[in-house]
Amino acid sequence: MEAQQKPPAHKKKLRRRSLYQSVWRWHFYAGLIIMPFLIILAVTGGIYLFKPQIEAALYADYYEVTPQTTAATPSEQIDTVETIYPDAAVTSYRPSDSPDRSAEIGIQQDGTAFTVFVDPYTNVVLGKLEDSYRLVNVIEKIHGELLLGTVGDRIVEWAACWALILLITGVYLGWPKSKGKIRGVLVPRLNKGKKLRARDLHVVPAFWISLGLLFLILTGLPWSGLWGNNFQALTTNAGIGYPPSVWVGDAPASDVKTKEIADVPWSAENLPVPVSTNQQYAQLSVDDVVQIADEEGVKPGYNIMIPQTQDGVFTLSAFPPNARDEVTMHIDQYTGAVLADYRYDNYHLLGKIIAYGITIHKGTEFGIWNQIIGVLVCLGIVGIAVSGFILWLSRKPEGKLGSPKAPSDKVMKGVIAIMIILGIIFPLVGISIILVWLFDRFVIPRVPALKRFFNA
Repeated sequence: MEAQQKPPAHKKKLRRRSLYQSVWRWHFYAGLIIMPFLIILAVTGGIYLFKPQIEAALYADYYEVTPQTTAATPSEQIDTVETIYPDAAVTSYRPSDSPDRSAEIGIQQDGTAFTVFVDPYTNVVLGKLEDSYRLVNVIEKIHGELLLGTVGDRIVEWAACWALILLITGVYLGWPKSKGKIRGVLVPRLNKGKKLRARDLHVVPAFWISLGLLFLILTGLPWSGLWGNNFQALTTNAGIGYPPSVWVGDAPASDVKTKEIADVPWSAENLPVPVSTNQQYAQLSVDDVVQIADEEGVKPGYNIMIPQTQDGVFTLSAFPPNARDEVTMHIDQYTGAVLADYRYDNYHLLGKIIAYGITIHKGTEFGIWNQIIGVLVCLGIVGIAVSGFILWLSRKPEGKLGSPKAPSDKVMKGVIAIMIILGIIFPLVGISIILVWLFDRFVIPRVPALKRFFNA
């Protein structure tokens, strides 16, 4: 009786084939849509990994100084810059982080941000660079927003989320359906004919790269403008952001967030900025702030944002190569009181994980090995994008897209459920899935030319 209730073997086989086709179809769409963006992100990301080496080579004349026994104070260095650029406002100061490294002074001149490099021993200005035109900054802007501002940021976020679909569907399609077919997933079969070789040169690298790609997507999303900001607000509201112990005294009632005045670690971006209240005193000098940083045990390599208003604070931000050294500190500009001191050890577990993820994503956490592994993953992403395109071209019928025929919605219900879940978690993906599905279901079947082209 039980045997009669089971579906016939050929029906099971037909159902598996339909499921395979539906997953194949979404993998095909995902690849077609986002591969160009994945290549851009992989190339720019691979270059950005070597930011320290690239900038050291490009700007050696600005960076390198000869150590001497005495050095000018930070205030004297700032005075020199103000003398040379009298119409500019000094916005930040970065002390040398090694004996042979220059100090950096940020200025705003005619609405443009520049960095002025100063030899601390001779108190001589070595040169000035416009921040937005520094090569690695341009690469970073392409990587993060395609040089298109908010629109570009949304496109990058959308492509990254679609890459998850590409990854999930790719793992399903490439996973061996029986134990005996593990070759072709772990190792390419180069002597089994042209067709299998082309397939394996796409599937095998994709299998080995998939974990690295997943890591890059998940560690990159917290920076994104829509999903990242909402995720950050959600964690803060859930009480797993900055803890009350970060404040020395009462928490400030401020609408200004730290990310609006300084480049700070992810966990500190939404930290409210306190105000300086004792305005009857004279403002501290930067020398005093550097001394406070030393007394508080902050390692060299930090920036000091100089207050631009009467109630502003000195904000000290250490965004170093290693996550454990991150510091965000607000200091009263008149009394020198440390109003907030937020470090890695204060982070919630989620903040610590994200901090590590970001430094590994940037290739700074584990030195050269971090950079090498990162660039191998980036090269792998470009490789699987190109091999996937070649594989598609080699199998595509003449005059058609070559996508699998769409099964019925009943067969696809499992795949649709996964897409709905991904669409809820990642809203930009949800919107684009709806558009693709509407196009797939209601436009293509009604236009004969499109129906033939898409194999609907």
